[in-house]
Amino acid sequence: MSKRPIARASAEPHADRPLHAPGGSMRHGTSLGRARGLRQRAGTKEEPGMRSSTKRTGITLAAAMTVLAMQGTAASAAPDRSGIDQLPSTITLTGTVRDFKDRNAAGGHPDFQRQPSSGFGHYVGMVADRLDEDGKPVFASTGYKLTGNWRNASGQPIMPPRDYIASRDGDRSGSIDQRKVGALTNAENFRQWFRDTRGVNVAIPLELTLVKQPGSAVYVFDDKLDNYFAGLGGFFPINGEGYGNYANTGKNFHFTFELQTEFTYHADQGLSFKFTGDDDVWVFIDGHLVIDIGGVHSAVSQTIELDRLEWLEDGQDYTLSFFFAERHTTQSNFRIETTLELRSVELPPTAGLYD
Repeated sequence: MSKRPIARASAEPHADRPLHAPGGSMRHGTSLGRARGLRQRAGTKEEPGMRSSTKRTGITLAAAMTVLAMQGTAASAAPDRSGIDQLPSTITLTGTVRDFKDRNAAGGHPDFQRQPSSGFGHYVGMVADRLDEDGKPVFASTGYKLTGNWRNASGQPIMPPRDYIASRDGDRSGSIDQRKVGALTNAENFRQWFRDTRGVNVAIPLELTLVKQPGSAVYVFDDKLDNYFAGLGGFFPINGEGYGNYANTGKNFHFTFELQTEFTYHADQGLSFKFTGDDDVWVFIDGHLVIDIGGVHSAVSQTIELDRLEWLEDGQDYTLSFFFAERHTTQSNFRIETTLELRSVELPPTAGLYD
């Protein structure tokens, strides 16, 4: 199948203040070769009439920090940019999309195309702080509505405090209305979001490529800057596939996306990960929640600065697990900005297509 153009995002200052976490287990495995094999087993060729196929998208995650070196005498000293210049220009990661039917369709899922009972908005506390033994998010509550963002000294939104994430001077408190709940239905339904479930979802491999920004160690994927997705008007990787598009929108609005990656931690280099988009997004580093964007809402952002995760050891490898859900019309926004040089790990097992 044809490869979609890689996003050529414009450079943009990245400010991030993330969360931290201790402990956790690594998940290892294959990447693109496995994805291609899965496509073949699922019978997903790009032919007219087929409703499922693997997508090559423009997402590339990776990062490393600028290395400054002094050369010659003080009078002729200048930054050595070789470290940045030697970084890969793109990073391609392979994950899994799971398509769902909306709640009003026969066999539809109750959490898709559903307005939260306390209204649209950003909810936190929907998932537990640790992944389960399968590396999946665990239902914790139906969510609590965020009424004011916690922010770092630069004003960037960060996750509400956790004991495994170090605070910093200049951090500002936000607020939560614990009376406003209901961003999803229950634990049983949530368990299906990121697991193959017969008669409920369709699994489709998806490649994302992040693009290194000129003169920096920042990697970006942005649906608004990617040639393919910009033409679609948003992050819609499976239009016309799986269970098909929603109503007469011409777009598939009801899916989740799971991405398992790893990276090497380098202390004191300002490594960070930032997501901006909608709807639900949870990011776990070393099995610990560091970005908590639940609910059905327009695009919002959170950042995690990895130096706040004080249990991370310099030079060691750790996992970054990413979970995304698009659950409601009328938008789908997706932007990753990171200085981590991410690598794909094992593609989550999928059980193929179910109708």
